[in-house]
Amino acid sequence: MSIQQKKLTIGLFGFGVVGTGLYKVLQQTPSLNAEIKKVCIKHPDKKRAAPETLFTIDPELLLSDENINVTVELIDDADAAYYIVSRALASGKAVVSANKKMIAEHLPELLALQKQYNVPFLYESACCASIPVIRNLEEYYDNDLLQGINGIVNGSTNYILTRVFQDKLSFEDALLQAQLEGFAESNPKLDVEGIDAVNKLSILLTHAYGIVSHPQEIVHSGIQNLQVHDAVFAKEKGFEIKLVAQAKKLEDGDVAAFVLPQFVDATNQLYNVRNEYNGVVIESGLADKQFFYGKGAGSFPTASAVLSDLSALRYDYKYEYKKLNNKTAGSITNDFFLRVYVSFEGLFQVPHERFERIEEWSSSEKRCHVIGIIRFSKLRDSNWWKRKGTSLIVWPDAFVNNIEDRVQEEESALAFV
Repeated sequence: MSIQQKKLTIGLFGFGVVGTGLYKVLQQTPSLNAEIKKVCIKHPDKKRAAPETLFTIDPELLLSDENINVTVELIDDADAAYYIVSRALASGKAVVSANKKMIAEHLPELLALQKQYNVPFLYESACCASIPVIRNLEEYYDNDLLQGINGIVNGSTNYILTRVFQDKLSFEDALLQAQLEGFAESNPKLDVEGIDAVNKLSILLTHAYGIVSHPQEIVHSGIQNLQVHDAVFAKEKGFEIKLVAQAKKLEDGDVAAFVLPQFVDATNQLYNVRNEYNGVVIESGLADKQFFYGKGAGSFPTASAVLSDLSALRYDYKYEYKKLNNKTAGSITNDFFLRVYVSFEGLFQVPHERFERIEEWSSSEKRCHVIGIIRFSKLRDSNWWKRKGTSLIVWPDAFVNNIEDRVQEEESALAFV
């Protein structure tokens, strides 16, 4: 017996790069049994590759139309997006969104609306565009077996870092090139400072571990403070620098989560993820490491994820949030130790007291760096490492176990001597 497919009548908000891509893809996919009835836009005078009768500037025409059963939200205004999505859900319409900032900042409210009105809200395109990471975490990986997830989830910063390493550009020149190529906005703060990546990580945490956490609660930084000295050091060691979003389940069941620059060596699958591409490594207790790779931005890659969600809606698919409803779900912790590299403008800028142990340090007239072990809660509770002129990069083997026991053993041995 065949499963009945639902006819999808779409009200689309936004007709930018992704919206235009979706429109073109739907025209080429008649088997999906979906059509865009109306598109709400902000600038009616702008020329678009679609009939003028398709467009309106009145959102109520879409939200109040009972024949529209799916709202697709593809705008860049997070506040307006939340209004649209919450109205649509309350009207009993299924919703597909790509707005990671809106979702990350309003996830508790959106979860409540889904439950109250019993309607699907899908957002695969909000995290890694063409990479189906949310659906896999939601359906495939059990919370108890998921050891960790880490990835390059922002194509703009990855493009910049690629130019630094391949073309030997400065970070400033690489950013300018990214803007010229269209991979970074004229105001690149969301990307460069790690805000976009931490928004995505907060969403992934819900589907990976059943943890709902506001992005501001997660320690994060971007690539804005990286220096040429850091790139030179990385090349000498055979590393590349990537902006990595990661979550790792610790021995007590709680989860360490952060977005920070990290040295990546050639044994890591993320090492060869370059330009605007994204890559995600999922580590399971049974399946070991699995690697997802694909374009993390652009018209058709993002539209493909939206299309996948629309396809799932034909069969009334919705996220079940099984891990969120699991009573054994863990929580985010800052009680662990990391091995980090920190570089400074001068020798006397090194805050030795911040480290549990310093394993290596080097200095010159212009710059010095320290490699050592630090308690993560000290990063959480201070901003010294975010100051201009200071850069912090996570070491490849980042997590350090039993550091307190080892420090006590060394102190005992020294006392005995």
